Parts: sequence; C-alpha cells; structure tokens
Amino acid sequence: MPIDIAAVRARVAAQKTALPALYGDVDFDAVPERIPQDPADSVAGAGTPPGVAPTQEDLDLVRAYTLMGDRTADAYAALMGTYPFRKLIDMLVTACERGIEAVPDAPPELKAFIADMERIPDWLDMDLVREGARADLNATANLSPYAIRGAFVATFMNTYSALPMALTGTLGNETAAKRVNETATFFATTVLPGALERHGAGFKAAAMVRLMHSMVRFNALRRAGAWDQKVYGVPIPQVDQMPAGLISIFLLSYRLLAEGRTSFTPTERAQVELSRYRCFLLGLPEDLLADTPQGVVRIMNARSLCLRKGFDDDICGPLVRATLAAYLPPDQSLANRIHNTIERGFAKIFFLRQFMVGDVEKARAMGVEITAADKACFALVALLVTARTGFYRVAMAVPGVRGWAEQSLVKRIRKLLVRYGHAEFTSDVSKYKPAVGEMKAAA
Repeated sequence: MPIDIAAVRARVAAQKTALPALYGDVDFDAVPERIPQDPADSVAGAGTPPGVAPTQEDLDLVRAYTLMGDRTADAYAALMGTYPFRKLIDMLVTACERGIEAVPDAPPELKAFIADMERIPDWLDMDLVREGARADLNATANLSPYAIRGAFVATFMNTYSALPMALTGTLGNETAAKRVNETATFFATTVLPGALERHGAGFKAAAMVRLMHSMVRFNALRRAGAWDQKVYGVPIPQVDQMPAGLISIFLLSYRLLAEGRTSFTPTERAQVELSRYRCFLLGLPEDLLADTPQGVVRIMNARSLCLRKGFDDDICGPLVRATLAAYLPPDQSLANRIHNTIERGFAKIFFLRQFMVGDVEKARAMGVEITAADKACFALVALLVTARTGFYRVAMAVPGVRGWAEQSLVKRIRKLLVRYGHAEFTSDVSKYKPAVGEMKAAA
C-alpha cells in the first residue's frame, strides 16, 4: 500500500504545536545540512546495489522521518521541568511492571506513553515474535558477546548521527563500558522467553531506552546553543535508530539477495518479526519496518543516501577510541583480562569487515588500528563461535533435544546479563558537554 508522504510530513510538522517547549524553534520546512542534495555527498556515495535501489517514496519517507523525534516519549520526558528526574524513571518502571493503574496520579503523558507501547499493530504476530526470539538465542548467547563492541563503534562513524552521544558526555573512558554493556543488555533481554510480553523485561527495557533517547533530545534542544538544527535536524531522529534496530535483518537480507533468493525462510521471517516488533516498541514508525528482503535493503540504503558523509575527529574520534579502550568485564581477574583482550581484537576485525568493507586505511583514520594480534583473536573467536553455534544449531533441530538446547542457551544469556551488570538506561544532563560551538572551539 502506497505511503501518504504528505500525511507523514504533517505529523512531523505537528511536533511544533504539540510540543512547543521542545520543537517551537525548529523549522520543519528547512532541509538540514545532514541531508545531502547530491547522492555523491552521502554515506552511500553515488551508487547503490542493483535491484535494491531505494524508490523515490523510500527517499521521501526517510527525509521526512529525519526530522521526527518521538512525540509520545518526548512529551513524557518534557515533564522533567515538573517532576524530579528519578520520579519519572520510577513511575515508568512501575507502569511497565505493574500497569498504569499502579501509578498514583499518573500524568496523562505517562498514560499516553504506555498506551502507545501497548498498542497492537495490525501486522503483529506474537507467535512469530516468540519463534524469532527462540531462533536468536544461539547468536545472542554465542556471537553477540564478542560482536557488540564492534557494532557499537559503528554507530559513531558519522558526525551528524554521533553528535547526540558526544553532547551527553557519557562516553569517556570511565563510562563507555557501561553504555556498551547496557546495549548488550537490551538486546539480550529481548530474546528471553516472555520478555516482549506486556509485563516482560524486554518491554520495560524498550520503554527505558525510549525515554533515555527522549531525555537526550529534550536536554539537547532546551540548552541554549547546544544544538544547531539547521545543520543536524533534530537529535536522535527516528531514522538514526534504524541501524541498531534493523542491522541484523539488513545483513541477513543483503546476504539473501546476494545469493539470488528473494524471500525469507520461515525461521528468517520469524527473526524479522522479532526485529520489527522490537523496533516498534522503541518507537520507530511502522512505515520504516519493511518485511521483505528487498524492502529492508531499500529502506536502509535510503537512510544511507539521506545522510551526509562526514567524520569529524573532534566529535566522533573520542567516541570510537573510548569504546575501543573500554574494559567491559565486571572485574580485573586474569581470566577476564584475557577475555577482554580477545573480545576487543575480535570486535575490531568484526567492525572492519561488517562496516568498513575491509578498508584498513579508512578504519585507521577513525582511530581503529588493526594489528596481527587482533587478527589472531578474530580467528580464535571465529573458530570457537562457529563450533558453538553449529553445535546448538544441530541440537535445536533434533526433536527431544531442542528443549534442552534452548534452556542451555537461556541459562547462558542470563549469566551474560549478570556479567553485563544492571542497566539504568538514563541520561544525566549534569554530565553533558558544552554546546557544539564551544566543543569545536576547545578542540
């Protein structure tokens, strides 16, 4: 069904009147610098893969959502001027765990926030979501612990999309590990049995991540001189959540099309449904959640074509270096120090292969130095992960053994969650860095 682009643009523009405290000064008719007029100036460059080039509708849709925040969560975050920061967190946690009726005198904005997350989209098949979560147990338990750092670094490859994190000041060497572990916690939590049900831990985690993004948005827009919307648009627009939420099914779809296939297998379709519902709970518009390999690749390529390329080392460099330098394990035991070294080496090569297309010089320019030791770590982990995932893949295909295999993987993921530590999913304005202009002047 064709998308009504005019209606989408109207919803984007309506943020100005719905939330004047945040968006009153934003000109939604202006095209920010981050959206290139020439495809050659984009992250994607002048060319896109044949057969999956974005349509004009895809491009128009991404351009529109580049100026869309999260109207429902933003309204709740805007209550920071009325309620203490911790009170907003506590009310949201209570509403997620026990229902909105358990929150005394719940503000209308919280009621709307919870109602938006409780809404069941027409396309949702929860049985398929549950099957997708089961299918993702293997990779989450065995590959993700080694790949999460590399995937996290990939989110800082572009000045225009990385700036909100730079402004928060939450990725110094002391706090980078916390953010990486929080990201790992979110994705690991959402594949556990029952996690994405209404009162599940994944539902609550999605609400907390969504509020955290809105708090960053609120603080960036409200601080005088902190945000230049003529250059950057709005902080953490919906399209900037697509890479984290859709990267797994984008890589799956890309590989599938390269093999000459044009449709998902039943298991792959379940994994797609899991990703789509997880993104829905995070507030992504349903228009961006394609359900075919072609649609997934097109919309992700459209996002690349609508994002101006640029790597400002003053903004992106510290984020990349802090993330690579971070010590992720919970203590300094010898085993954990060895694990951190091996995991970091694997993550660097994973980043190079998946997000740099093997371009060592480009990676070096971003602060990612590849060594022979990194390559050895990658080979070692790849061998281990291949053996483990292969074993569980076979076990989960054998009747009578599948139940044991799933329980074993769930147990391993729960141990990983303990290792990752408690995730707060919060943004403290007192730690924010100076305004953009001040950052550049100080560099």
